[in-house]
Amino acid sequence: METPTASRHLPADARRAATVEAFVDLAARTNPSDISTTAIARHMGVTQGALFKHFPTKEAILEAVMGWVAERLLTRVDAAARQAASPLAALEAVFMAHVAFVTAHPGVPRMLFGELQRAEMSGPKRMAQTLIARYGERVRALLAQGKAVGEVRSGVDEGTAALLFIGSVQGLVMQSLLAGNVGQMGVQAPGVFALFRDALAGARA
Repeated sequence: METPTASRHLPADARRAATVEAFVDLAARTNPSDISTTAIARHMGVTQGALFKHFPTKEAILEAVMGWVAERLLTRVDAAARQAASPLAALEAVFMAHVAFVTAHPGVPRMLFGELQRAEMSGPKRMAQTLIARYGERVRALLAQGKAVGEVRSGVDEGTAALLFIGSVQGLVMQSLLAGNVGQMGVQAPGVFALFRDALAGARA
């Protein structure tokens, strides 16, 4: 958290970034739907008026937060995949990078789940859906590459496998949130991915 003095003198871009980071920080221990602009301003050490100069509504803040999440998560998993020696190794690297991201920012899944569960379509919900779609495209591409080099058996349906991949991460997240121990994801993730990997590389069709 920034000191009030530091936050009051931030330039506009830095203030917007600080607002996003404040929301992410608060979401790690508070239901995102319960985070008010008053709480964000207090966390930053500024007035609500100062906050509204950059974000006219809470939804505008949420849109900026979703943009932050998409950029950070996709950049992290892309970097992890690039460093891997093979498609299957890249899938594992993406899986572990995703888990590490959530461990570092436990408020992120709460925000994503919250937005995706909203009945009405909103800017933040649309951005969350786009993030999931872009993430899924990356997983499907790696699965296709795995088939091409013989690491993934030919009978595997890439769309279904991508759903299982994403669902496995989400399952780890939900279990950790229920247990109140985000750190357990890092312990359980290797075993979960091993089961996924074995299903992909089973007896060739």
